Amino acid sequence: MKVQHMLPEDIERTSMDMISRKLYERGIVLPEEHAAVVKRVIHTTADFDFARNLHFTPNAVGLAKAALFRGVAIVTDTNMAKAGISKSALAKLGGQVCCFMADEDVAQTAKEKGTTRAVAAMEKAVKQFPNAVFTIGNAPTALLRIAELIEEGLRPALVIGVPVGFVNVVESKEAALAACQAKGIPAILAMGQKGGSSVAAAVCNALLYQSIEIL
Repeated sequence: MKVQHMLPEDIERTSMDMISRKLYERGIVLPEEHAAVVKRVIHTTADFDFARNLHFTPNAVGLAKAALFRGVAIVTDTNMAKAGISKSALAKLGGQVCCFMADEDVAQTAKEKGTTRAVAAMEKAVKQFPNAVFTIGNAPTALLRIAELIEEGLRPALVIGVPVGFVNVVESKEAALAACQAKGIPAILAMGQKGGSSVAAAVCNALLYQSIEIL
């Protein structure tokens, strides 16, 4: 086996070329608006199922790019997703990424209310950043709470719903999609059981990189 020695930018460019070729071989034609996001997720996961299970509401990418260009905050449900989001891209756009899961007051609120930290973290987040990009990669309870809050009047810039797992995962995505469609909220969701913090970060990064191109 011959190992190729390449620079990081060459590795990424070659990987994206390979992804494009493999999508073509599978007969998958991505809408131009969605292609960068889908390819970034496949690049992160090596899972071509995301070419079919990533769902975008109308103009979700365009609206997300405009919001991020304005410096809208990103709220995540895990510090892993927060760590994976490009800080250099955020800096160029004047944005920030926040995660409240490890905050002591969030733990205390969750205990007092008998709920999850993820729910308490989202409730704290919407008070500080009601127009944020809410990026859920792990906790379906967080996504379910965001869906409920949208029904109650929350108007985020975008909902990224890609929790992974088996319990309430599919249901949370379906609830978020229904709420976003009913209220006209842009959303990007990985329907089904697949997802994760790395997917959440990949979606954000794809949108951030495109937003920088507006500069």
